[in-house]
Amino acid sequence: MQPGKKIYFASDFHLGAPKDDKSAERERLVCKWLDEIKPDTEELYLLGDMFDFWYEHKYTVPKGFVRLLGKIAEFTDSGIKVYFFSGNHDAWMQDYFVKELNVEVHHEPITKTYNNKNFYIGHGDGLGPGDHWYKFLKSIFRNKISHWLYSRLHPNLSFSIARASSLKSRAVTGNSDEIFEGAEKEWLYLYCKDYLTKNKMDYFVFGHRHLPLELDIEKKATYVNLGDWLKYNSYAVFDGNKFELKYYKG
Repeated sequence: MQPGKKIYFASDFHLGAPKDDKSAERERLVCKWLDEIKPDTEELYLLGDMFDFWYEHKYTVPKGFVRLLGKIAEFTDSGIKVYFFSGNHDAWMQDYFVKELNVEVHHEPITKTYNNKNFYIGHGDGLGPGDHWYKFLKSIFRNKISHWLYSRLHPNLSFSIARASSLKSRAVTGNSDEIFEGAEKEWLYLYCKDYLTKNKMDYFVFGHRHLPLELDIEKKATYVNLGDWLKYNSYAVFDGNKFELKYYKG
């Protein structure tokens, strides 16, 4: 890492939810945060569910989000590396961000090393024990045949179906993601704990959970969940020595 530079992590902006006015307000806040961190950013990680729904037809992407897209382009045009991890709400991210914004897109977790610190980074959905129904659905969503069939729908229909599904999912889960019942009931924490039995890591960084968490794993590593920008405006930063979970006040 360059002296004086930092690596930033954020997830779960869920732009598009719950309604356009609230989403636009949140998007402006995110862009204000990006403006403030840009001068000392070496790399930026966006760990999924940045949109409440994202799908790329051959010639069509969802309408809106131009402020965020433009801001990401500013980062990459100025030489700042940006990584985007697809989440469960933007799972069908393809090459639009790669070609138009020069962003590196990942669909699975990756490992990186900065200043001799090992990071395991991903959105987090489908990892760890349990949640078999979701893992089954995820295998269908990521299936190339399902993708091909869904692409045959007109965008007006496919976007409407996805938006309705997202709203229904949110109504069903409610605030369940905001409940913390102890580390041993955190499935992502258990995943990290098991991963550490075979691999050396210093930090596990995920989104998806919607609850900002920073948990020690048997004094071997730290599990961090980035929370969201629907409620917490939380993010994490690594300055080369210290990794911190923070909250943006605007």
